Formats: sequence, C-alpha cells, structure tokens
Amino acid sequence: MNEVGLTILGGLWILSGSCTGHREKNEVQKQPNIVFLLADDLRWNSLNCMGNNILHTENIDELARNGVRFTHACVTTSISMVSRASILTGQYMSRHKIREFGKSLSEQAFTDTYPSILRQAGYWTGFVGKYGVGQIRESDFDFAREYESVHWFPLVNGDSVHVTERNAKDALEFLKKRPKDKPFLLSVSFFATHAQDNHPDQYRYQPSSEKYYQNDFIPVPETTSDEYFNRLPPFIANEANEGRVRWHWRFDTPEKYQKYMKAYYRMLTEMDLAIGRIVAELKEQGVYENTLIIFTGDNGYFHSEHGLADKWYSYEEALRVPLVVYDPRLKQGRRNRVIDDFVLNIDIAPTIISAAGSDIPGIMQGMDFSELYLLKNTKKWRKDFYYEHPFVTSETRIPSSEALVTHTSKYIFWPHYQYEEYFDLEKDPMEKNNLINQRGAEGKIDEMKSRFDKLKSRAQ
Repeated sequence: MNEVGLTILGGLWILSGSCTGHREKNEVQKQPNIVFLLADDLRWNSLNCMGNNILHTENIDELARNGVRFTHACVTTSISMVSRASILTGQYMSRHKIREFGKSLSEQAFTDTYPSILRQAGYWTGFVGKYGVGQIRESDFDFAREYESVHWFPLVNGDSVHVTERNAKDALEFLKKRPKDKPFLLSVSFFATHAQDNHPDQYRYQPSSEKYYQNDFIPVPETTSDEYFNRLPPFIANEANEGRVRWHWRFDTPEKYQKYMKAYYRMLTEMDLAIGRIVAELKEQGVYENTLIIFTGDNGYFHSEHGLADKWYSYEEALRVPLVVYDPRLKQGRRNRVIDDFVLNIDIAPTIISAAGSDIPGIMQGMDFSELYLLKNTKKWRKDFYYEHPFVTSETRIPSSEALVTHTSKYIFWPHYQYEEYFDLEKDPMEKNNLINQRGAEGKIDEMKSRFDKLKSRAQ
C-alpha cells in the first residue's frame, strides 16, 4: 500500500512519502477541516446522483458533482451499533468486539478513534446526533450533542423539534462557535432515515415535506413477491424472522408500500436540505475550499426486496451504502467521477486521519481510500472483502452470518445453521438463485471458501 504522510511546515501541510501511483500536483495545502456526514439506514442507490431519478437530493448530488461517488461502498457488518464502531475505530467487529446493544466503546481496551486522534493533533472536534455505540466518549469531543431513537423532541414551550432539524441547528452552532484558530472536525450523525420502530407511522417526517413525492409512483422491487421470499434460507423465509416482521409493518400491501416509501424519501430529502445548510455555512465562513466532506451510510436497507425490511443479512441491499466525497485536494478536471472499487466502512477512519496529517494506528484494519481518487494510477486495491454479522437476540430472530464478497460473486455462510449460499452476481445481480449445489460450480465455490477462510482469519 501507499505510504503517504503530511508534514507541517510554517502552518502549511506538505505531502511526503512514497506512492504506488502519481498524486496530483497540489502538494502544499493548509491543514484541512473535515466534515463527516453519516445517514442511518440508507443504501447506495437512494440518491438521485446514484440513478434514482425520483429523489430530491440536490445538495448531496452537488457534492458528488464537485467530488467523487462510489458504487461499491460497503459495510463489514450491516447493523448500526457494529458499523458505527467500525467507522470510529477502523476495525472489524471481530477486533473491536462491539456486537451487542448497550456495549460501549469506552468499555474497550483500545483508545484510538478518528476523533480522538484528531483532537490530539490539535483539531477542534464536534459530534452531533446518533452515536449508537453506548455512552458517547466525551473525551473525544470538544462539543457533543448526542440523541436518537425518536423523530420529534419536545421543547420547553410545549412545541417540538424534528430530529433532523435538531441535527442541522446543532451542526450550525458548532460551526459558528468554533475557535477560528484551529482546524475542525465535525461529525454529524443523522437519525434519518431510520424508522421510529415503535410508532405506527414509522417514518415521521416534517409537515413541510408533505409536498414531496405526492404524485410519484415508487416502483416495487421485482423480488418483493412470495416467490423470492420462499427462495431464502428456511430460517429466514418464515414469519418469525425479524426482517419479515418489519416487512409486514411497512410493505405488505401496495398501498402501504407507497405510503411508507414516500415517507422514507421525505426524511431523506429533509436530511439533504440540512446538509445544504451546513455546506452553505462552510461557504459563508470561507472555509468550504479547505474542508473535506464525506457522506455515507451506516448500513444498507431492504425496500421489500426478497420480501424483507430493514438490514442485517448478507445480500446486496443491506451491504452497500452511498459514499460521496468532496475533497478540495482534487483538481477540477478529475471531479464528478464514479469509482467502482470496494470501499468499506473501516476505511473511513484511516482516510480522515490521513487527511489530517496524522499517522494511522497499526491496529486499524481499513485503508486510506483517498488514493483511489487522488492518485492517477492505483496499483493495488482490494478486490474482495469479508463480511460478518452477529445474531441479534436469538438465531431465530436475526441469525448470524458471514460472507465473502467480490464484484462478480458472493459466498454466504450461516454458521449456526451450517447453511451455504453462492451467487453469480454478474448473471444474477438481484441474488435470486442460490447456486451452491449447481454442478460445475464446485471449483469456484472451493476457491471462494478458501479465500473466505483467509480473510476471516485476518479480520480476527
């Protein structure tokens, strides 16, 4: 991999080190500010700039036009608590050990997170929104506003404020009140587009958003039918499975599907508008051109594919998340690009740390993915990755799973049930047909299982 560092000299950051490729000739720059924007329960194609023309995501789309977007950004575990721990630490679940609700990073032996490292490097650090990994590590932040779980919060005057509006106001407060003599790191962790699971409306958007999507028809996925639900492993293709339970909450009639998908999209548009306000403040303060902005999601999401809702499982809808990056180091002629390489949630922390000019801790398992767009020639990058997921509550409700994922195929292993799946993603991108027992596929499957074992060992 590349060994690229930043050295401070007279208040400027000088690029140094050796590269496997050629970096743009933009080698002297001020220490960058960093804004990290994290959506909840948002999959890769839930953006207009990723091909969903129904959606109003103009501000995120604008970041993409001025930066880069990734088609194969994935999570190593598709559940919020684990993925957020992986984002903060740059580590697989197998290493950071956050696998149960209520577990906190502060209980673990390690201390390195991307905000702790940047704070030690002199950054003014802020966190807004859903932390999701137990009690927030306040020592990581100079400014912290942590809250989640509901869409509306009561105010002292008897009124209420929506969680996304609260996210926006707190982010703007951080930007307005920050010390102007320090670089800053702001992490905004939206609760949108997460459902409020205990509420019959599920996706409780703001009244001002009612105007969006009223006359739109949201296409129903091809694999939403009982035919494809029944093709799932038997321990998932039953009514006790949590993915099916929540499908009944949201999607089990055409009318319900339209209602809840439009509500979900309204919450997405509200988040996009909040991001627009944050970017506008960066421009107003004159720091936009020296601020790295990363937008992604904590896990993917089923919109009724396979007859399921929510996330958790090793299928494409749950694994893949949006990733849009605006990086002022990128020259104009190389912006508005689409990159197909695998980028993982464990890569976020190393990328932020590297951009700030600090050393990436050896315990981190991710890589600095900025080389994919800052280098003209990247000689080596991952071609596959290992996925892991714990059982949640019980193996009946949400079973544990593991997988090896490549661009062309996928091997899935359900350890509790000793059940295997194999999909040819080139011919079957919607994962309709499990080919694990197909004659002639044995060689490829054995090859993938060997690679699976190797990457699993590395993750642990």
